[in-house]
Amino acid sequence: MKVETLIVGPIQACCYVVSFPPDSEALVIDPGGDGEEIVSYLKKKKLKPVYLVNTHGHIDHIGANAELKKAFPDALLCIHPEDKPMLGASGKNLSTELGFSYTSPEPDKLLKENESLKLGKHEFKILHTPGHTLGGISLLYQSKDKSSSVFTGDTLFQMGVGRTDFPGGSMQELVRSIKEKILSLPDDTVVYPGHGPATTVGAEKHGNPFL
Repeated sequence: MKVETLIVGPIQACCYVVSFPPDSEALVIDPGGDGEEIVSYLKKKKLKPVYLVNTHGHIDHIGANAELKKAFPDALLCIHPEDKPMLGASGKNLSTELGFSYTSPEPDKLLKENESLKLGKHEFKILHTPGHTLGGISLLYQSKDKSSSVFTGDTLFQMGVGRTDFPGGSMQELVRSIKEKILSLPDDTVVYPGHGPATTVGAEKHGNPFL
């Protein structure tokens, strides 16, 4: 699995482009801004995005949805049903907090707990991890050699957790999501967060001060 991290938007969110060379199909996780940069990277690498996944509905994770859908209209825009209303409401997706109004195209697919997204022979399992938002999700990939990776959005960071002071946030729910859905994974599972560097489940289990 090849994971390219693009740091996008004014809040420096991590947009992940996931592929399995030499296959050209790709999964784009959290196209949160700088749409031209993301589109340029995909075209330069001759990648075809099959899915555009928003781990949740905040502006820094959805801000390039429109540009990506325009460039790749066949790609399916995906989000959890609880966060779907945020896509079309600038007040809910917090773009107004940054001084502008943004609405995303409607999603093509709503993702639910334990559903899988298939990319060729590979599958990404959807984990519903609320707490930062009501519909926050993480994406789990487990390879045939039993190694695993999880893309956590703003649920879990390196030595940190997502904010819970926005509408729909709950620290109790967030900690429950992390402990039940993420820290239950093998210690060597690589964690790709919505902001900041990658980490591992083991490192967060034993060192994260918020847990």
